[in-house]
Amino acid sequence: MALRRRVWFPAGVAILLLLCYYSWTAQDEYRWAGLRKPAQRPQEEYQNDAIAMDDDYFWRNVPTHYPVQDMKPLPTGKPRKLPKIQTTFGKESENDAATRKERQQAVKKVFLRCWKSYEKKAMMSDELAPISGTTKDVFGGWGATLVDSLDTLWIMGLREEFEEAVTAAADISFESTSITTVNAFETTIRYLGGFLAAYDMSSDRRLLRKAREVGEMLYKTFDTPNRMPISRWDFSAAAKERKQVAPQMALVAEVGSLCMEFTRLSLLTGDPKWYDATERVREVFQEQQSTTHLPGMWPISVNPRDKVFNADNTFGLGAMADSTYEYLPKMHALVGGLIPSYRTMYEESMKTALKYNVFRPMLPGTPDVLISSNVRVKKQGGMLNHEHEGQHLVCFAGGMFAVGGKLFEIPEHLEAARKLVDGCIWTYKTMPHGIMPETFGMHPCKSDKECEWDELIWKRAVLRQAGENDLELADQLISEQRLPKGFTKIPDPRYILRPEAIESVFILYRVTGRADLLESAWAMFKAIEKNTRTTLANAALEDVTVESKPEKIDSMESFWMGETLKYFYLIFSEPDLISLDEWVFNTEAHAFKRLLP
Repeated sequence: MALRRRVWFPAGVAILLLLCYYSWTAQDEYRWAGLRKPAQRPQEEYQNDAIAMDDDYFWRNVPTHYPVQDMKPLPTGKPRKLPKIQTTFGKESENDAATRKERQQAVKKVFLRCWKSYEKKAMMSDELAPISGTTKDVFGGWGATLVDSLDTLWIMGLREEFEEAVTAAADISFESTSITTVNAFETTIRYLGGFLAAYDMSSDRRLLRKAREVGEMLYKTFDTPNRMPISRWDFSAAAKERKQVAPQMALVAEVGSLCMEFTRLSLLTGDPKWYDATERVREVFQEQQSTTHLPGMWPISVNPRDKVFNADNTFGLGAMADSTYEYLPKMHALVGGLIPSYRTMYEESMKTALKYNVFRPMLPGTPDVLISSNVRVKKQGGMLNHEHEGQHLVCFAGGMFAVGGKLFEIPEHLEAARKLVDGCIWTYKTMPHGIMPETFGMHPCKSDKECEWDELIWKRAVLRQAGENDLELADQLISEQRLPKGFTKIPDPRYILRPEAIESVFILYRVTGRADLLESAWAMFKAIEKNTRTTLANAALEDVTVESKPEKIDSMESFWMGETLKYFYLIFSEPDLISLDEWVFNTEAHAFKRLLP
């Protein structure tokens, strides 16, 4: 790499002029957010860096079959001054500070135990199996846990470990893979997001170079006749320069959740091609938003090959759709409000979601909470079939509504955020070990106002879910299925070290300053650590409904260290560490610097 810095003066001038051409419209008036305060370094130092713009990438040199003819430029103008997301925190008492720091260090200790085990037994592999100590390569074999953990290492102040990790990550080769089909979405949020966030925090040029390298690879997933992306990508075929087409069926989240990472890469490099790629997708979403079977929202599956995003009839904020909606307000924050369509799309989609995809469940004690679930629309007649099934994953929605409510000054969204987060907390507290299952069913109240607990109605709901109608069987079913009062079914009782609940608890705490959220977070952390701890790290759980200690699964996905422990650490940190007014998280908890006026 050193040789590439020693270019002759004319060549250096040519490169500088070329990069300035790409970046002048997007960068002149931008101020970058700092980790705690706005960055003091000249912003030109983020640009015009030969090590990041190196042409010597394998994927950069693979021919493009369907080149873009009309490249969309990066958004221009001065970023807007957006409403603050975080509340103003008062002075902390000595006792509160001591308790918070003690909890923060407890989280850090768990992370370090996991990191050292990964480093010793699985370094450069995607995952460490936390019971057997073996390795797994399920996300390309490119070191998913390593890359996912980079910004967590930085945030926790582990500079020596961070430097060693960056040195290792710099040697990852994206020219080959351990798997046949690459999930472009997972690769984007983990690898591209991980490198971008770690670069934004550290300014280490090696990380920007790796981000560019991954970006060049992922750009090939858009090399289709209509420039729509291939979500499940044949890596080998692309490497052999074969032509490919977008699929006729893809999950909406895998098509609509690439914009944050691609846009950030374009902003950092000044090259608009990544922004152009996802902006074309956004335009299709916007064009068809009002034409779906549930106008305002997009269905769980779409057809990128034919650009048909309105045919399916299942809608929800949860799995397979989640981050498409999550990224709408976050993109508004990322680009400083310079793309107004994201606000419009968010407000229209959430108007529909609040009407059809959230419900108040009938629960003991009548807590004022909400749960989000899917709804199916019958294509003939437009009748709605509400599933009334919650997911751990959809706990992210509380944080999304909190961010959107503050950015766009919508009090109704802040109220929905509170109730959704409290619903997830209630579910955690109600389970035997204080840990929420993957999926569960609940019975809806008659209305938001009429919601008194009725045990007979609950038992009848349990029977319906089981396909029975004999009331005498209700107690037996409740016992056999280990259903706490309020739950009508628990089809997937696992806990796989998910982050979404603590993610939204963290965001709502930063938005409101509610002290009780700190206590809820601590209770969640203690329950998870107690039940998932292994001699090496932490493991997923088979069934959180059992009274005895849950059986462990030999699995620890990269998001445990990349997301879950990061959010636990941040909620017990000072509020200006990764301020939501200066940073915005992607769906893998990688924080990008926002454009600020």
